[in-house]
Amino acid sequence: MSTIQFKPDIKGHWTPEDYQHFFTIILKKKEEILEDLNMLRDTLAESSADGSFENKTYSLHMADQGTDAMEREKTFLFASREGKILDYLERAIQRLQNGTYGYCKVCQKPIEKGRLEAVPHSQICVPCKQKQG
Repeated sequence: MSTIQFKPDIKGHWTPEDYQHFFTIILKKKEEILEDLNMLRDTLAESSADGSFENKTYSLHMADQGTDAMEREKTFLFASREGKILDYLERAIQRLQNGTYGYCKVCQKPIEKGRLEAVPHSQICVPCKQKQG
């Protein structure tokens, strides 16, 4: 299990054990996303290798090409979204390291532990998020 050095929580709400707990959750989430991205990369490579994404000027299978293009676009969008989440998780690790993790950037109060366990890169507590609409 990986560990990192944490600065003490700047406001004293979270313990080093809490920070290690959240760090473990973040690492697990990163691992899941990297596995998903590898599967997407493999899917795109296979599709390119078998020619299903090949661009033809004219074909009797234009509907199939349209479907392939839509699937490729969905795959790229999903990969982009996963990449953004990886970035958010990296920033969460930075906040863990500098002692600022787990506080709402709107009201500065601690974010609920359950929310951080569900969405470990959260920066806004539920009440503030609900006010945002």
